[in-house]
Amino acid sequence: MKFLDQAKIYIKAGDGGKGCVSFRREKFIEFGGPNGGDGGDGGSVYFEAVENLNTLIDFRYQQHFKAQKGQQGMGSEMTGYKGEDLIIKVPVGTEIVADDGETVLKDMVKAGERFLIAKGGKGGLGNARFKSSTNQAPRYAGPGTEGEELWVWLRLKIIADVGLIGLPNAGKSTFLSAVTAARPKIAAYPFTTLHPHLGVAWINGQEMVIADIPGLIEGAHEGVGLGDRFLKHVERCSVFLHLIDGTAEDVVADYTAIRRELELYSDKLKTKPTVVALNKCDALSEDEIAEKKTALQKVCDSEVFVISAAANQNLKPCLQAVNQYITRLRIKPTEQNNEEKPIEPKKWSPLD
Repeated sequence: MKFLDQAKIYIKAGDGGKGCVSFRREKFIEFGGPNGGDGGDGGSVYFEAVENLNTLIDFRYQQHFKAQKGQQGMGSEMTGYKGEDLIIKVPVGTEIVADDGETVLKDMVKAGERFLIAKGGKGGLGNARFKSSTNQAPRYAGPGTEGEELWVWLRLKIIADVGLIGLPNAGKSTFLSAVTAARPKIAAYPFTTLHPHLGVAWINGQEMVIADIPGLIEGAHEGVGLGDRFLKHVERCSVFLHLIDGTAEDVVADYTAIRRELELYSDKLKTKPTVVALNKCDALSEDEIAEKKTALQKVCDSEVFVISAAANQNLKPCLQAVNQYITRLRIKPTEQNNEEKPIEPKKWSPLD
């Protein structure tokens, strides 16, 4: 399935049905009076977040969505049927953005939640509603109001616990395939990954959703290399795992380049917890590892993990460090309620 994280669609709620102009025509009732019914209300349009979707690809082939119109009123004061509501299903994590591209109307972050985006028109009143002491035989009825219509942007932001960041060819996809059952494309050239991938790892009996985004380059915050579209997928992450290619000549420059892009893109990304890992260390000597690790620790002010995703070396301690930030956020609400969080059963992990 192709991955699409942005789409623009047109939405139109159903118009209200027309009211009916009708009069009683019964034997021996010479002046039966008006009995036209009201028109039915038009259908409304809702967005619903569902778990079994992970892309907006369906909206590439259908951009117009219209709810059903209300039925016209009928004689004998019968109201027309209400138009059927239209429910548009989107992946969890989808933002509904106005046509200006900036105003966020709704952020669909919970599975099953619904959002009314366009309300259906009201049905017109039948002529029976306009009867009065001065006008006992009205020959007009309400036309019904139009349903709301608008263009909106759909922007998908992946919901994950951990965001893998780093320069192209830093080994992010290899890391994801090593610790999860995900199988992204892996090759020895930059920009092998062209769209985000998700994988689920288990550490200490807890689930950890990891997002692998395409490599970032200088100017990513301005859209160079589609960086601005990729960075949005890690906005919801609790922690970053910053992978650095240990075989690079200047690992400090690689680290600072990514940090600069995060800071320029958003203050929110700048302040997120980050675990740094020096990858591909199976191709380095012990002296090279020590030298590059020491240099990184001076600029990042935190422990630098020495790993090799390809050789499956030291991956578990790295994930345990990452999991500390996730666990802290998970248990915070339950601690306030003085409740114990149930421990999830141990599941298979490639790290075992």
